[in-house]
Amino acid sequence: MQAATLPITAGWLWIQNGFQLFKRQPMAMFFWSLMTGFLITVSYLIPLFGQMLLIAATPILTFITLSACRNIANGKPMLLTMWLEPLREQATRRRLLALGLAYLIFCLAGGFFATLPFLDSLMSAIDVNGALDETALITAMRGPFITFALLYVVISALFWHAPALIGWHHIKMSQALFFSMVACWRNKLPFLVYGASWAAIFFAIQMAGSFITAMGISPGAVQILLTPVNIIVAAVLYCSFYPAYHSVFGANYATES
Repeated sequence: MQAATLPITAGWLWIQNGFQLFKRQPMAMFFWSLMTGFLITVSYLIPLFGQMLLIAATPILTFITLSACRNIANGKPMLLTMWLEPLREQATRRRLLALGLAYLIFCLAGGFFATLPFLDSLMSAIDVNGALDETALITAMRGPFITFALLYVVISALFWHAPALIGWHHIKMSQALFFSMVACWRNKLPFLVYGASWAAIFFAIQMAGSFITAMGISPGAVQILLTPVNIIVAAVLYCSFYPAYHSVFGANYATES
């Protein structure tokens, strides 16, 4: 499977195309953004295990998102009964569940290897009486966080295109991970622009909220005001996944099933 090498401007184009997809069926993608936000909220009600389950479910949620965006791109209205259609085949469900388990294992391993070199500094934040020095802990956590962030870039590259490659092209997990990594490496500059653009967008929303609060509006009112904005922006983010996939593997679009 051949992955295209795109110019650096493709990163921003994915976001623009994602916005165009969103505009075609805004209510459908608003609904999906609301549902994923609800699942994230529920996962935090179950400490640790809820987050682990959400991580394992990420490839399935990603494949549902991509399938919905493909339907929208092809002019099909996204009815409520269509959201789970991509999972109707048992073989597809099993492959995506296996991919989710692999994703969870990679994330846990990344967290372990990111933390291991800094165990001494983390333990030093706890004195002999068992009291926790929060300032020392925050300082000690910087190293693990930065290390994990770097490792997660590699993990993300491995799994970015894997749900589509497994779900639509029915290839083995090892091949999907390899093809995804190669595709991301070939398009590292567009992905850099893509990530930086989204970071700037979310930062701008946060700064807008801070500005409105500084004008004297209560934080609760600002939260209510920004909630639909965040849901819409998240929906556009999800919509941008499909252009990123299709522009890289577009030559194989005819083989999607």
